[in-house]
Amino acid sequence: MPYSAAVGEIRKRQPTGAAVLQADVTEAITEAVLDELADTGYGKLSMEAVARRAGVGKSALYRRWPSKQEMVMAVVADFSIDRAAAPDTGSLRGDLAGLVHAFTEWLTHPRISRILPDLAAEGVRNAELAEAVRAAIGGPRRTIGAAVLQRAIARGELPADTDLELALDLIAAPVYWRLSVRGAPVEPGYLDAVADAVLRALTGRMAP
Repeated sequence: MPYSAAVGEIRKRQPTGAAVLQADVTEAITEAVLDELADTGYGKLSMEAVARRAGVGKSALYRRWPSKQEMVMAVVADFSIDRAAAPDTGSLRGDLAGLVHAFTEWLTHPRISRILPDLAAEGVRNAELAEAVRAAIGGPRRTIGAAVLQRAIARGELPADTDLELALDLIAAPVYWRLSVRGAPVEPGYLDAVADAVLRALTGRMAP
């Protein structure tokens, strides 16, 4: 059989083994990773425990990810980036409010509220993990937020030389400090007050 015909025949075959990643199995593993992380923390999480909770063999995990760290980063990143807000309300004030509210919903999610502080604490002892969290979760979420601010620059609501990194810190820091550091409740009106404060800091003006 000519080489080109042989290649065509191979492409027609249904893939087997490692090439087959059933969506329902991936979903079961994903849920197991999140639950195991929330219940036991990163340090105690094991591939065996995740496989047991998901009702699959360990080989199903290793077909998808080569290590515990890559598995955790992939699952938490997908979960977190899907929940990153990209509001486009037509106004900077509206977009800031959308970013603040969505960030709060992410931080207070029943799983993330337990997973994120644990990963942060683990990252203090594990520089490789800390960098992986920044690259897989923090970086992509900030990129989405930066695009919102860039739209405000394009509309003329922010100066062209706005420090986007500092602006993103201003949006997230008050909520993170209140919830994750102080453990204080988010009272009615607090998130809108944060959006107004960030607007003043970035533009020097009050909300209309």
